Amino acid sequence: MAGGIGMSALISAVEDYLALRRSLGFKLYRIDQLLLDFVAELEARGLETVTTEVALAWATKPAGADPYWHGKRLGYARRFAVYLNALDPDCEVPPRGLLAERSQRATPHLYTEQEVSALMERARQLSPPLRGASYETLIGLLAVTGMRPGETLRLQRSDVDLKAGVLRVNKSKSVSRELPLHHSAVQALASYSELRDEIYPRPADGAFFLSAAGTAIAHKTLNDTFSKLRRSAGLQAPPGPGRGSPRLCDFRHSFALRCLLGWYRCGTDVAAQLPRLSTYLGHRHPADTYWYLTATPELLALAARRLENSQEATP
Repeated sequence: MAGGIGMSALISAVEDYLALRRSLGFKLYRIDQLLLDFVAELEARGLETVTTEVALAWATKPAGADPYWHGKRLGYARRFAVYLNALDPDCEVPPRGLLAERSQRATPHLYTEQEVSALMERARQLSPPLRGASYETLIGLLAVTGMRPGETLRLQRSDVDLKAGVLRVNKSKSVSRELPLHHSAVQALASYSELRDEIYPRPADGAFFLSAAGTAIAHKTLNDTFSKLRRSAGLQAPPGPGRGSPRLCDFRHSFALRCLLGWYRCGTDVAAQLPRLSTYLGHRHPADTYWYLTATPELLALAARRLENSQEATP
């Protein structure tokens, strides 16, 4: 058939895919044989790449098994297909929702710079001025630090050291940490502080981010306001099952993915840097960071290229 990468290349792709994911910390117990069995199914049908039809037929074996097991099998095939599609554009990626999968997490939204700018612009238009400044600065801080939304709301004035350019996050999920800031983030926080202190020079609340009433911003208020800003900026849920509207916590996922992509592009040893990213995000164990690293086609293409180059360099 036209297209595809060939059967021996498919087997190699399975091995490379598993090696890549294990290098990111995934255990993948007993997945080797499942994916090799999937490749054998493709071979038996004379195919050289993945098709949705065959992936679905393979996933629903054996007949009479728990439907959620069928869903898991299709999930294994789908994630491999996402990786393979970065190497072979003829590879079809089975869409989500064909079979039920237990405990399926919502697919995160990966914010672009343009979307972040649009959200901040909409926030700037809120009134009164302090309300607009609070949400504009808060959204920018989420985008450049990967902080949890609740962490930004719990920041106290004493936690923000603008001279040193450092934020202190105290005992968030039992982990305290310090976050160094880019000078542009320091300038934005300083501008916000100046406006806030001009309006409320002696506030009753010591929170860094204040509402228009001079009190700490409540989490529900933040969520409700962000939903309005998101709709105003035209950010809607993309088509496809499991794809919800962009959320505040997706800034955290986007931050982690940007770090990974930047490391791959610069030739950095990603495995060596992952513990540092885990510490920055406030995870007690690097394994807690891995679920944020949901693969995107661009990330997989870069990772596959890195793996291919390293293999070519090996005598």
